[in-house]
Amino acid sequence: MIFLSRELLWLLVAVPGVVGAYIMVLRRRKLALRYASLRLVRDSVGVTPSLRRHVPPALFLLALIVLLLAIARPAGIVNVLSAQRTIILAMDVSLSMAATDVAPNRLAASQAAARAFIKAQPSDVRIGIVSFAATADLVQPPTADRRLLNAAIERLQLDYHTAIGTGIIAALITIFPDAGLDHNFDIFGLGGFPEGLRPASLNGVSNVNIKADVVAPGSYPSAAIILLTDGSRTMGPDPLTAAHMAADRGVRIFTVGFGSAKSARVDVDGWSMDVGFDEGSLREIASITRGEYFHANTAAALHSIYQDLSGRLIVERKETEMTALFTAIAAILSLVAAMFSVLWFPRTA
Repeated sequence: MIFLSRELLWLLVAVPGVVGAYIMVLRRRKLALRYASLRLVRDSVGVTPSLRRHVPPALFLLALIVLLLAIARPAGIVNVLSAQRTIILAMDVSLSMAATDVAPNRLAASQAAARAFIKAQPSDVRIGIVSFAATADLVQPPTADRRLLNAAIERLQLDYHTAIGTGIIAALITIFPDAGLDHNFDIFGLGGFPEGLRPASLNGVSNVNIKADVVAPGSYPSAAIILLTDGSRTMGPDPLTAAHMAADRGVRIFTVGFGSAKSARVDVDGWSMDVGFDEGSLREIASITRGEYFHANTAAALHSIYQDLSGRLIVERKETEMTALFTAIAAILSLVAAMFSVLWFPRTA
């Protein structure tokens, strides 16, 4: 727990003073009372009331402490249901994904992890699947139908080259289809939109020149991108340029480097080739967009990362001010103390 107005915590120094004042009042009252017999005191007051008399003041003291803490504006981290109800899986399908260093191969491992991720999402979360190699392919527009998503995962096909920036922009186009993000980029092959994802238009004129207002990175609450790649950019737009496009729209990108971050020789369909992903770029993409970077060098590690991401995207940890809660608790304690005082020590005229 933190306090947004920590400088007001000094008010707690009043608590020892209140306790001291209460003790002084008790001593003065004790000196003022004169009884002829201790037996008379025991018979008239009893043991229980002597203990009870301290309960209301103790509750009032606790209420005072809680109220003083409320003045300092307490805040805590709480888990809340995420507002991100659209998630785009951007998956690398370059030829290196056929490498068998991860059994049975990298593509099969990534498909299995993606299926497990899809299964773990709440039923109202819409998931879209974008694959990228030299260009991108919207394999499945965002949907909550898990059968369509699993079928799309099975349809992934390998191709030449690795255009990470293209994959990011394709995911952004899927989230913002009418924002003109494909302008000057060859995203879906020949610069064309996939069927069913064309920009909205008025009077037959496409809104391809719409420019979104720049927002704070990571502030878009409705969607996020999970980017998986096992290679480095070989063509297409600069991934960092694409990352800034996402950041300008508040979309977070969680990057996953699959395989070895260093150049390693793997077997692909009987051919040996050197592969390795650009860990620095993946880290920077995540940093620019206020996402997070992960590294998976095994199928089990990749599965664990997708599980972790599932939990992060379903539930978010947010800092929430609890001043109202503390004030309510102080009020309840005060009311309970007053109730005990009236019930146990009624005043007679």
